[in-house]
Amino acid sequence: MGKSETRTAHGVRAPKKTSAVSSASQRSTRRPAAAKTETPYHHGALREALLQAAERVLERDGLGGLTLRAVAREAGVSHAAPTHHFGDLTGLLSELAAVGFRQFNAAMASSSDAATTPLECALARPKAYVAYAQAHPGMYGIMFRSERLDYSRPSLHEAAEASFAGLANAIGAMRQEQISEDALTLNQGAAIARAWSMVHGFTMLLLDGRLKDILERLPEGTTAERLFEAMLMAPVAGKLPDCP
Repeated sequence: MGKSETRTAHGVRAPKKTSAVSSASQRSTRRPAAAKTETPYHHGALREALLQAAERVLERDGLGGLTLRAVAREAGVSHAAPTHHFGDLTGLLSELAAVGFRQFNAAMASSSDAATTPLECALARPKAYVAYAQAHPGMYGIMFRSERLDYSRPSLHEAAEASFAGLANAIGAMRQEQISEDALTLNQGAAIARAWSMVHGFTMLLLDGRLKDILERLPEGTTAERLFEAMLMAPVAGKLPDCP
């Protein structure tokens, strides 16, 4: 009988004893690796965290890279979390566009508040419009992709309506008249569409790099911002209104 074996009173060999240290070591080596832990969020904060993750994915990878799974990975949560909060990709995009419109509206309001002269007031909102799009091209892009959005969602509807109201009020100030958001005269509608078309069109050309041909032909050192200011000033005639 070997040294590692002992017999019981009934002649049955007892199993070899192992030390506590050895057993613990074996258990440690057999224990499976811990699964990647998900980022903990307080109740109610996960939805906001998912929207922030979606914005990061959008700005980094573009609209083509924005999927529910990509957002879940970015936020460090289960793949089911975005579906639970937004339903589908359209729901996520719509809520993200609502965030964009709220950011956009805040930037417009802040620019107007900072203006101190009639000229600054006239240029503030259009310049802030372009600046927001340059800083957040991905977000700006989905805000105007109506075919990907669900405007029946209250958050998006309210944020988009607030954006239009800001534009209408700015045009009303320029025309020195009150403009109703619900009923426009033809001239009021034309003024709003003209201003929006110019600013939005310039913004898209700038983001797409389509203004290079014009800028290269201008006096050396002329920036896109200076070109935009000249566009805004060209149709201005008469006395500028005071800031509201």
